[in-house]
Amino acid sequence: MKRILVIHGAGMDMRGKFAIETFGPMLLPEYDEKIRAFAAELGVPIEIFHSNSEGAVIDRLYAAHDQNFDGAIINPAGFTRGYPALNAAITQVKFPVVEVHISNPARRGTVSEIGAACMMTMVGFGIQGYALALRGLRDRS
Repeated sequence: MKRILVIHGAGMDMRGKFAIETFGPMLLPEYDEKIRAFAAELGVPIEIFHSNSEGAVIDRLYAAHDQNFDGAIINPAGFTRGYPALNAAITQVKFPVVEVHISNPARRGTVSEIGAACMMTMVGFGIQGYALALRGLRDRS
């Protein structure tokens, strides 16, 4: 059975507290609840991790590599641009990484640098982007 790591990047703990017109009113614990429900429905074991520190995210990715995780989903949030060490870490792990954004960063004039290091990106599908990413990683051979 595939095991997936879900990473929330810098600022995700502020979801539902600001920019509600862009990201919606859902708080991070509500995101986690929905993501766990999607994973349970798909029969995919997950671990959810959040940090506002790039180094902690990199450390968790490398640990997941050593723990034989089968994939990761990252919403980089504040790490979307200007974090080359995180990009490098994504390319160095042995499992595929999918970038997910609730909204479409390009619509706000932000081009994700993380997406270039990832297997694929899911943008603009709201919370359903996590379900799509989980399904894609589960079904990937």
